Amino acid sequence: MKFFDEARIEVIAGKGGDGAATFRREKYVPRGGPSGGDGGHGGSVLAIADRNINTLIDYRYARIFRAQRGENGGSRDCYGRGGEDILLRFPVGTVIRDGDTGEQLADLDEDGKQALLVSGGRGGLGNIHFKSSTNRAPRQRTLGHEGERRNLQLELKVLADVGLAGLPNAGKSTLIRAVSAARPKVADYPFTTLAPNLGVVRTTEQRSFVIADIPGLIEGAAEGAGLGHRFLRHLQRTHLLLHLVDLAPFDTETDPVRDARTIVEELRKYDEALYAKPRWLVLNKLDLVPLDERAVRVQAFLDAFGPVERHFEVSAIDGEGCEKLIFAIQDFLDDARANEEAARTPIDDEETINESQNFP
Repeated sequence: MKFFDEARIEVIAGKGGDGAATFRREKYVPRGGPSGGDGGHGGSVLAIADRNINTLIDYRYARIFRAQRGENGGSRDCYGRGGEDILLRFPVGTVIRDGDTGEQLADLDEDGKQALLVSGGRGGLGNIHFKSSTNRAPRQRTLGHEGERRNLQLELKVLADVGLAGLPNAGKSTLIRAVSAARPKVADYPFTTLAPNLGVVRTTEQRSFVIADIPGLIEGAAEGAGLGHRFLRHLQRTHLLLHLVDLAPFDTETDPVRDARTIVEELRKYDEALYAKPRWLVLNKLDLVPLDERAVRVQAFLDAFGPVERHFEVSAIDGEGCEKLIFAIQDFLDDARANEEAARTPIDDEETINESQNFP
């Protein structure tokens, strides 16, 4: 199945039913009076995150979603039935924006999270509401209100703890195959990876994390060159970026230091928040460097590239150095989650104290 992470749709809520203007006509009930009921409320359109869906392909072909209108009011004080709501299911991680204003309406970042997209119109009032001591036979009624309608822009951002960034053929897909059960295509030509791939890395029975591989970046990706710019959004939810560098390119004219700086610059141009994320340098393809030259080659690269937060030396093709890398990532993520939990705890304690003061 193809991977679609963008779509545009139109959602239309149901119109409210019209109120009725009727009168009782029964034997032995003289001057029965008004008996027109209200119209039903129009159906709304809602969104829900569903972890069983991983692409927006369903919304590439079906573009218009219209909720049911409310029924009109009837005689004998009968109210019209409300229109049924529509519940649209989206992959977890979908961001929904107004297609005309760009306003973010919902971020479905948790399974089961719901959001109201458009509200159905209110039903009209029947003539029973206009009865008074001076107006005993009202013929007034109101019509149902139109439901809301919106053009929506759907954008999927995959949920992953770690993201891989690098030039095409830096070995990102090979690395994710080495450390997880994911099996993305691997070949010796650029842009083998055409869509994001997710892999679950399990370090122990109780500890694991999700790693995301996106198509390779090239110079000018932030402005639209290549494929990677379309998928950079998938790195925005990650806690850590792994910057993969091919330390042994086949082309002697290729400069790994220049290429590595290109990736860093593209991240900065695309999103300052993405650029500011913790980023570790992973020097890959050491199997292609003679054993007695590895230390010198690595040190020369680090001296030319400049200071880095942390670096690792791996050979993804045979797994060398990968175990050390994944356990370091797991420790980093565990610490990050613990810090997030600790940051939330004082607020929760303060709220508990305030509640206890309000209820002695």
